[in-house]
Amino acid sequence: MDFLRGSEEMTKKAVVLDEQAIRRALTRIAHEIIEKNKGIEGCVLVGIRTRGIFLARRLAERIQQIEGAQIPVGELDITLYRDDLTKLTENEEPLVKGSDIPVEITNEKVILVDDVLYTGRTVRAALDALVDIGRPSSVQLAVLVDRGHRELPIRADYVGKNIPTSSSEKIVVELVEIDENEQVSIYDK
Repeated sequence: MDFLRGSEEMTKKAVVLDEQAIRRALTRIAHEIIEKNKGIEGCVLVGIRTRGIFLARRLAERIQQIEGAQIPVGELDITLYRDDLTKLTENEEPLVKGSDIPVEITNEKVILVDDVLYTGRTVRAALDALVDIGRPSSVQLAVLVDRGHRELPIRADYVGKNIPTSSSEKIVVELVEIDENEQVSIYDK
């Protein structure tokens, strides 16, 4: 199956997580967050636009089912903090949707949530954006997929699945909320 994302045509190699596997991974991450933080008091989930937001909301639902208490969920737009902004905006202005974090994050434990950890540059941009909003007591990172190839010294605290890839491969996360499909696949560029 071919897939067009951006200007690259890609060929699907394999589905590495189906809907059930994604659900299990998020449930495990929810348990790990609760265990590591000895509950959820003082914790805030912050999803990185776009798919990280939906994953953060799902984690919050699972945490509520487990703990019987709500954890605040925020949204972080890192568009203006990206170090590749000039490459992204050759033909158009960046679309900034804004961040929405409903609670004060200063002195709180912020758990950043994203779909794929790759070079670490998205997380670095998210850290910069967070510091402009407040000063958390700690920042933890939860990702659905860690594919390796780090360019910055960043690691995830919670990982749904480690998927070693080559630089010629691409991980595509599809979530039903925006993609009308639910799976994680590897594509060849």
